[in-house]
Parts: sequence; structure tokens; C-alpha cells
Amino acid sequence: MEDQTVYSKPVTRKNILRFAVPTIAMSLFMSFYTMVDGLFVSNLIGTDALSAINLTAPVIQLVTAVSTMLATGGSAVIMKKMGAGQPDEAREDFTFLILVNVVVGLVMCAVGYQVMDGLFASMGLSDKVQGYCVEYLGRYLLFTVPILLMNNFTLYMIAADMAKLSLICSVSGGVLNMVLDFVFISVLKLGIGGAAVATGLGYSVTAVVGLVVFARKTRLLHFRKPAFRLSVLGRAASNGCSEMATALVTGIVTILFNWTMLHYVGEDGVAAVTIITYVLMFASSLYAGYSYGVAPMLSYYYGAGDREKLRQTVALSLKIISCISVVTLTLSLALTRPLVSVFTAPDNPVFALAVTGNRFCSVALLFIGFNIFASGLFTALSNGIVSAVLAFSRSFVFMVAAMLTLPALLDVTGVWLATPVAEAMALALSAFMLVRYQTRYGYSVHAMPEPAEG
Repeated sequence: MEDQTVYSKPVTRKNILRFAVPTIAMSLFMSFYTMVDGLFVSNLIGTDALSAINLTAPVIQLVTAVSTMLATGGSAVIMKKMGAGQPDEAREDFTFLILVNVVVGLVMCAVGYQVMDGLFASMGLSDKVQGYCVEYLGRYLLFTVPILLMNNFTLYMIAADMAKLSLICSVSGGVLNMVLDFVFISVLKLGIGGAAVATGLGYSVTAVVGLVVFARKTRLLHFRKPAFRLSVLGRAASNGCSEMATALVTGIVTILFNWTMLHYVGEDGVAAVTIITYVLMFASSLYAGYSYGVAPMLSYYYGAGDREKLRQTVALSLKIISCISVVTLTLSLALTRPLVSVFTAPDNPVFALAVTGNRFCSVALLFIGFNIFASGLFTALSNGIVSAVLAFSRSFVFMVAAMLTLPALLDVTGVWLATPVAEAMALALSAFMLVRYQTRYGYSVHAMPEPAEG
């Protein structure tokens, strides 16, 4: 029998957190083991290699963008059908979308190898850093298909009430990545390419487990003969385009950050941006993990027409995010120096840059959670247009506007202030959209908590 009891339980803070905490933990751990490459590379190879990881990030984020679009958009479409009592059709769509991921992964891998040499040659990098970039990305692209499957299976495990299994896969993959980082870099001396292979193998754990688990017909979601409905692909793509936009424009903004820091500080500035990105990513993963955790609930309640549970889930979520915002800001400010010292020694010029930058950028943690949840909410409600507007405005429009104006006025300080200023502008737009659509969908934000003051 299909176990859907999680969706029939009362909506309480305890039940929401019981459903979301494994996803939060998984998201935190995934962020942590993304940082592991940076830790090993920075300490065992050097900050030039750390800069290279950041310089390859836009290409890697393109892979993430496509997989995130198919995963979040597809999950919303499929769980809506589950809630509407169409499980067989939902499973056919699920299998079809997984096959699409495989094809897309193969295409992206081939294209990546064609363009990467010219891409890094055009950046005006030193020969050493350019060599690191080509070596790292060349190894990483080998795992394009497993990475796409990992991102999809992570969300589908959550949607199928297997969040704990998803967490176990993430932890196992992370531990494997850490062990292999040490073996490949420190023992076998494979350099930055070894770090990329370690990351790819770590991601592959969830991909392999997902193929096995979803082959079992006892699961709420499982593979069956796919129906090639292009309309489903279109809905998944349009519904998840906001998440794709977020990941994609993150890559564009990363390029903008890198160019700006190269202009003002040089390659040390790129290394400092990399460290701050890791710190912010780790804190932001709390919000992303929570949003991914409650998204299937929101989609299910919406598909089932249960407006009361939808309203309760949204209201409690806003309160929970308020608490997380205060905690993450406090910890980021209090632990700035210890966090930065993990990546580089205090006598390295990168250290002072990263400490100063992190203190400015941490203010953004007051706003990021609400913006991530608002975009995720509209994706879960199958309103991809509003979700895309929120995500694109936050990640690109406001960020680019801040990056083009603030550094010109405040030099390097303007670079650090760009993130909190952009997130604050995005918060105003998120609040407007949440209020505007509350009657249409039946949730309520009249008591929407304001972000705590730092």
C-alpha cells in the first residue's frame, strides 16, 4: 500500500519540522561537502587553485540550473497529480522526466568539453590559474549525468516521503567525498583534478541509490513505462524556471563578482569571494533545505484543494524562517574569523579581505530565507511565472544593479554591500507578491513576521 500518511497529518510546527528537518540536514551537509573541496584545495594546493574553483563555478552552476529546473518543476507537477488522485499518470511523468535528465546531461557534457578551453583563455588569467580551471572542470564534466540524477532523486525522495533516505545518501556521499579528497590530493597527489573526481563520486551515491529505490514498485513514486508527454516537460520547465533562473544567474553574477574583484584586488580578491560564498552558501542552505522540505506538502495540499492546511503551512513556515534568520546572522558574525581561518592563514592577504567581506555580506541572511521561501512557494503552487519573476529579480536584476552602482561609489566595500542591498530589495518584491496572491491560493500572510533587526 502507498504510504501517504505524512500528508494527512495535522499541520503543526512539530510535524512540519519532522518532515523538513531531514531535508534541512541534507542541504546543510551537501553545502558542507561542497566546501570540502575548497578546504582541501586551499590548504593542500593553494589559494590560486581556490580561485580556479570559483572561476569554474558559472559552468558548474549551468549544470545545476538545468537539473534544478527539471527537479523542482517536475516535483511540483507530479505531486499535484498525486494529490489530485492520478498516481499512475504521475509515475509515467516521473520516469519520462528522469530519462530527459539523462539525455540533457550527455548533451551538456559534450558541449562543456567543446567550449571550456576558449572560455578560460578569454579571461586573461595567469597560466597557472587557467591550467587549474581546465583541469578541474575537465574532470567534473565526466559526472554531468550522475549530478543531474542526484539533484532530481534528492527532491523525489523527499516528495515520496523518503527524506531520511535522501539524508543518508547525502551524508554517505559527503563522507566519501571527504575521504577521496584526502586520498586523491594528499596521498595520490592528483591535484585539483582529484578534488573534482572526489566531488563527482560523492554526488554519484544518490544517483545510484535513486535508480535502485525507484525501481521498487512498493514506493509511492516508482519507475514505470514512461509516457512521452511533451506538455509535461513544458510544465515542469516553466514551473521550475525560477529555480533555474536562480542557479543560472548565480553563475552570471559570479562572473560579475570575479571580474570586479580582479579589477580592484586581483586573484586574491577572487579567493576571498570564494570563501565568503562558501560561508553564505552554508547558512543559506538552511532556508533552501526547509523550502525543499515543505514544497511537496504545499503542492499536495494545493492539488487536494485543502486550503486550510495550505494556510497553516505557509503561516508556520514564515515564523520558522524568522527564527532561522536571526540564528544564522548571529552565528555568521560571531564566527567570521574562525570560519575564514579554516580556508587560509591569518597572514595571507586573502584572510583580511574575506573577514571584512563576510561581515558586510552576512546582513543578507536577514532577507535570504524569505526570498527563497516565496519563490519556492509559487513553484509548489504551479505558478512558475511569479516564481520566476521573484527569482530572476532577486538573483539578477537587483544584484546586477547593486554591483554596477555600489563598487563605483564605494570601491571594494560596495562589492561586499551588493548582496545585502539586493536581497533587501528582493524582500520588498517577495512581500508584495505574497500579499497579492494570498486570496487566490487561500494562504494568509496578514501576520507575516518582519525580519529581525541585526
